[in-house]
Amino acid sequence: MVLTAPGHPLAATDGPDPRPGPGQVLLEVKACGVCRTDLHVVDGELPEPKLPLVPGHEVVGRVLAAGPGADRFRPGDRVGIPWLGWTCGTCPFCASGRENLCERARFTGYTLDGGYADRALAHQDYVLSLPASYGDAEAAPLLCAGLIGYRAWKPVREVRRVGLYGFGAAAHIVAQLARHAGQEVFAFSRPGDREAQAFARSLGAAWAGSSGEAPPRPMEAAILFAPAGELVPESLRRVERGGTVVCAGIHMSDIPSFPYALLWGERTVRSVANLTRRDGAEFLDLAPRVPVRAEVTPYPLGRADDALADLRRGRVRGAAVLVP
Repeated sequence: MVLTAPGHPLAATDGPDPRPGPGQVLLEVKACGVCRTDLHVVDGELPEPKLPLVPGHEVVGRVLAAGPGADRFRPGDRVGIPWLGWTCGTCPFCASGRENLCERARFTGYTLDGGYADRALAHQDYVLSLPASYGDAEAAPLLCAGLIGYRAWKPVREVRRVGLYGFGAAAHIVAQLARHAGQEVFAFSRPGDREAQAFARSLGAAWAGSSGEAPPRPMEAAILFAPAGELVPESLRRVERGGTVVCAGIHMSDIPSFPYALLWGERTVRSVANLTRRDGAEFLDLAPRVPVRAEVTPYPLGRADDALADLRRGRVRGAAVLVP
């Protein structure tokens, strides 16, 4: 399924199998998650995607072939392709363990072709081994909803009470991590979305309500998965002094002006960007020990546009996953 221009429907396309180049592996795709970042790419909210482009960066597959010098995996190995597809390895960010900030980085399903297909290429150094306890569709959301959720949660994993704004694919995984760590979870959904609120409570949230409501107690941290800038001042109102608001998305609408009093008291607003391979290894080691369970809604590959539309309208419970 190919994006030819932002804002246009995806086009079903047939072609020869791609051939792996130096250091690359070719996968038979078994499942590919549909992520909100895919929406930002398809809708034109992220600039300068590769075009034409095969979207998708939560790719689960089996190794079919390897290019010259690619010897990490054998044919038949099950692996995952995440968002981070390549980094330079030499810039100050890469040299200091912050490859997620590499200015020359390339990203699966954005500047590299992704997994809305039955075959996909990836550089072996950025491919992740997957826990055997997950099925293909269940493993797919771990590769972005899980990984970026984990990276957003890491800075606040020691607090007692954490709020999750936007209870979708990432939040339903982070809620399980937080409960496993003994944290009290408050979940915030779109106003009136009782189904999402009930889903949050079923995963152990102590309280669930609309994004404009006050939780029963002040929070020590909030993680924003919804790409709505107005949630920054709203969540600052709900965190106590010394609290942290983490913006977890790659794109967000403009943040409105707000009084300094909301930030005062050593409150912090921070973002997280992309992920590192270390994040991947840490999270995929932790997930089966929790155990994290991803709830998925499967779609045939040819219905990728329907999956994106359902995600755009907030109609997906858990994570949408394409199955070729």
